[in-house]
Amino acid sequence: MTVPGPTRFWPAWGKRGADLAASAALLLLLAPILAIAAAAVLLGDGTPVLFRQERVGRGGRGFPILKLRTMRAGAGPEITAAGDARITPVGRRLRRSKLDELPQLWNVFRGEMSLVGPRPEVPRYVGLEPRAFRAVTRLRPGMVDWASLIFRDEEEVLAAHAAEPDFYARVLLPRKLALARLYLRHSGPGLDLRLLLATLAAVLGAAGLSRELVGRALWDRARRL
Repeated sequence: MTVPGPTRFWPAWGKRGADLAASAALLLLLAPILAIAAAAVLLGDGTPVLFRQERVGRGGRGFPILKLRTMRAGAGPEITAAGDARITPVGRRLRRSKLDELPQLWNVFRGEMSLVGPRPEVPRYVGLEPRAFRAVTRLRPGMVDWASLIFRDEEEVLAAHAAEPDFYARVLLPRKLALARLYLRHSGPGLDLRLLLATLAAVLGAAGLSRELVGRALWDRARRL
């Protein structure tokens, strides 16, 4: 069942225009980096170069999220902890730098995602909290949000709780949903710009600045595991 989208100007119209222009520009600007990273995947572990996974998008509709492939083919958990044996040597470097996420700019260009918004989940986890996700999926899912910054080290956190197989569903998922609902209440161009700047700071290694842009109180509260 689909749900109606937001009616305010920024999320309904302005945000999509900004996403379209920015994703087109970034795809052109970052094309050489994407090409080098894709070649590294191809030479290091063969085909396929891209990884596609079903995620739940706006209105509860599914779509294939795109990433550079960082893992060997084969069955396994839908979430990945640090040290997962399926991660390739090239994939480890791509995941650390988050370069594997760049193909999602195509998802943004196509209108399946936004640059900023709640990260899309796999159907299995959406099924655990259908009412909460019904509200969250009023917006297009994003490449970055509060949760992607605060839990940038999610793989290490999961590895530290490897003895708790339900840790993601029991602890991290509710916190991500709380952050997504907070974004839903406060979404606007100012917040989107702040989260994009916080992401840039994190990529450049300025972790302190990234935390300040996110908000130290929010960061500390969400990180109390």
